Amino acid sequence: MPALTRDEAQTRARLLDVHHYTVDIDLTHGADHFRSRAAVRFSARIPGDTFIDVKPTELRSATLDGRPLDPDTLDGNRLPLTGLTAGEHELLVETTMPYSHTGEGMHRFTDPADGETYVYSQLFMGDVQRVFAAFDQPDLKAVFELTVTAPTGWTVLGNGIATRQDGAANRWTLAPTPPISTYLVAVAAGPWHSVHTEHAGLPFGIHCRRSLAPYLNADAEEILDITRRCYDRYHTLFDEPYPFDSYDQAFVPEFNLGAMENPGLVTFRDDFVHRSAVTDTERQTRGMVIAHEMAHMWFGDLVTLAWWDDIWLNESFAEYMGFQVLSEATRFTHTWTDFGIARKGWGYDADQRPSTHPVAPLPEDVPDTDSAQLNFDGISYAKGASALRQLVAWMGEKDFLNGVNAHIRRHRFGNATLADFIDSLARATDRDVHAWAESWLRTTGVDTLTPVLGTAPDGGWTLRVDRDGTRPHHLTVGLYDRDPNDPARLVARDHLAWDIPVPAAEPGAGLPDGAAPPHLHTAPGPRPALILLNDGDLTYAKVRLDPTSWETVREALSGLPDPLSRTVVWNAARDMVRDGELPPAAYLDAARAHLPHETDIAILSGALTFARTQIADRYLPAADRPAALNTLSTIARDILRRTEGSENGDGQGLRLVAVRLFIDSATTPDGIQDWLSGGSVPGGPLLDPELRWRILGRLAVLGATTPAAIEDELARDPSATGRQGAATCHAALPDPAAKQAAWDALFTTDERTDLSNYLFNATAAGFWAPEQLDLVRPYAGRYFPAAVALAARRGQALADSVGRYAFPTPLVETTTLELGEECLRTADPSPALRRRLIDQLDDLRRALRVRGE
Repeated sequence: MPALTRDEAQTRARLLDVHHYTVDIDLTHGADHFRSRAAVRFSARIPGDTFIDVKPTELRSATLDGRPLDPDTLDGNRLPLTGLTAGEHELLVETTMPYSHTGEGMHRFTDPADGETYVYSQLFMGDVQRVFAAFDQPDLKAVFELTVTAPTGWTVLGNGIATRQDGAANRWTLAPTPPISTYLVAVAAGPWHSVHTEHAGLPFGIHCRRSLAPYLNADAEEILDITRRCYDRYHTLFDEPYPFDSYDQAFVPEFNLGAMENPGLVTFRDDFVHRSAVTDTERQTRGMVIAHEMAHMWFGDLVTLAWWDDIWLNESFAEYMGFQVLSEATRFTHTWTDFGIARKGWGYDADQRPSTHPVAPLPEDVPDTDSAQLNFDGISYAKGASALRQLVAWMGEKDFLNGVNAHIRRHRFGNATLADFIDSLARATDRDVHAWAESWLRTTGVDTLTPVLGTAPDGGWTLRVDRDGTRPHHLTVGLYDRDPNDPARLVARDHLAWDIPVPAAEPGAGLPDGAAPPHLHTAPGPRPALILLNDGDLTYAKVRLDPTSWETVREALSGLPDPLSRTVVWNAARDMVRDGELPPAAYLDAARAHLPHETDIAILSGALTFARTQIADRYLPAADRPAALNTLSTIARDILRRTEGSENGDGQGLRLVAVRLFIDSATTPDGIQDWLSGGSVPGGPLLDPELRWRILGRLAVLGATTPAAIEDELARDPSATGRQGAATCHAALPDPAAKQAAWDALFTTDERTDLSNYLFNATAAGFWAPEQLDLVRPYAGRYFPAAVALAARRGQALADSVGRYAFPTPLVETTTLELGEECLRTADPSPALRRRLIDQLDDLRRALRVRGE
């Protein structure tokens, strides 16, 4: 299927105005296919030729202005439209389409818990043509009017209010949309469990599979309360009212992303309907995603990018607003701590790989939809949101929102570019936003900021900040002293506002006009015990600690009063480990000393995740791994002792993090087997399905369970997540036959036995284990050609999965690196897989450097 190029899209947009789609979808044609009929009204500005995008199993018929088109002219996914005259036209295309099991197009899922079936669309970037014929590019907006015929007993959801027609067939009409882009059309059908309410005169609804009904009901008020609060907050921030007729949120199965901002029908992965205990930080994450997707209603749906080079602006803006609005409108007031510890590293890591790109790439650097897909990464989300947070800190929130509102007014129901957005901001401030954008949005890499301490002539101390990089930074420098009454606590001496570089000199200041004077802070008395650059985490940069400051945090990190300050320190330590400036063991020592006392769940979870998955599994030599796991188990035990009897949410959350860590770090079945047999952790919690599968998965890795025990657990939990848990456990067994069976399931060439996207990911998650290197090492050589073949056969989503989840991550060996490099040179992997392999191999090189190999 050829990717749509930017040049082709621009040519088509110059030729056509698209007005209206009337789409009829029939879901009653069996388990493999559905039918669609699209009537498209459009006009040509001048005579010319073009094509419409459609990728059917069968093109049943096509007519243009009543004239039949030859179905045999369909070339891949392009149906030629030749000899168009200037003026109005109507195209009618009838197709038979395949259901998907990869989360693309029209995904079909049968729930193993009760046998009920659900379908939903995911039409992002090139996938609308898997459902109906369309001019599939974001700048050809149109009105969409859909009808859907569904099996008896199903409910249909869509972008507009859905109404069931009278008559025998289960036929539904969706209210016409305002002008929207093709990729935002959405349909979801099945025997949904729904909770309805009304707010601000609009119908609101939340929906999930019937088997998840008790869990959605338990959280319905929280979900709807967050939705209402965010909706109200956006209406205080944005001048333009919500532009659609309803607001539904559907939690759908086997969804590849976190969520999708379809106007009027946001789709979420149904992992957000919690079947098992979660921490308050995980609830906050769900709330942030709700706020993120709602921001898109204005920024992405009402005003839409013209081409995919500006996808960062959709996602960066929604990411920034999601964290900010959630903190302003709900009880989750510390969202930026979670962003700093859980999201920001995603951006830092992506920005230091060979595949890095500017937040806002040049249009010519995104020549087609295949290249655009590769930019959905930590740069477009985490770095972009960090850049916007820095921009707001620099220009002020009032001016920023004035510029945003002007942009939305100017381009409502239309398309806009980065230049349009920056122009709107520039009109709202006297700051040079264009220069800021060039420095922040058109460059790659991470700046590093280092404090340089000196002695003042009068015996005091001096501070300057050295920058390895080119971006301007507006930040805070925190100065802390030890508490004289408790050396394990730190107290703030001062917070310094700091600009890098400092503003240019005014004429007559004794410096060349426009030159920047040196920024040197001088103060009397002894230096602070800790000098913390970027305190408050307002900018995007790696920061270093001077030796005295590192010694202070080594002894008193948990005594820093603000969780956001502690986040900056943990990130600094993480970066120093990755850059080879801090031994991995030193990070573990800091974790051992301070994480048992950490009170913020996000920090505890984020720091422990890095310690468990990166330091223990990748950065330490294999011989040192058991000791590292023992250290992590000791941390978990300390937290469990400290939180025993906790009844408050934070205490229970800390305890849940510790329980998960203890399970994942077990080196013998002792302890966790007793928990599984007894159904609970001493002192709580009771084992829910997530913890039971987690224990069984660890026992499988350790060779301490059997296939029969896994099947018994699946009989106890026959849900979709139970099937995924069983797949992981079977693949994790240290048995040659189990590994071969898992490999065959992953890389089968028989379409009839292809795993769905979630079962593929679950099987891959169990296959490789650091405890089983000798057993799995022979598969490393088989992985690369198998991955290339699978990506070519199964498409974009599975190409990403095979590169992300099935990569031999535990094999931190030069042989793995050499095999991967050879694959990139000679095997011609698909663009999505190539990008994943480039990133994985760069992470592998880093791990080898940290190990000193």
